[in-house]
Amino acid sequence: VQLQASGGGLVQAGGSLRLSCAASGLTFSRYFMGWFRQAPGKEREFVVAISWSGTGTAYADSVKGRFAISRDNPKSTMYLQMNSLKYEDTAVYYCARRRTAFGVQSRKLGDYDFWGQGTQVTVSS
Repeated sequence: VQLQASGGGLVQAGGSLRLSCAASGLTFSRYFMGWFRQAPGKEREFVVAISWSGTGTAYADSVKGRFAISRDNPKSTMYLQMNSLKYEDTAVYYCARRRTAFGVQSRKLGDYDFWGQGTQVTVSS
């Protein structure tokens, strides 16, 4: 299983970015997927998760209403549209696969077994 995150960059506060996570080596449509982030000096934290069908989502309160997750199962790709970015959104963003096929939603790091390499998002104030 390989997950390749991309799309990060430097943006001014209030701006937007779209992250992508390309998956290979798995039956993508069978798994919940998630985005996590880790800021310097802080623990990795949950951002958002999406069900295998794409119909179910769960957001951290800090990004609700600003971020939108989606997936394209035929392309084995997940996306994170980030709008109204804030300085505190600065972090390395990681995509991850939920451990169990057709499993239930989870916000816990330990419930995800494969991780992408991360993509840096820097928001200037």
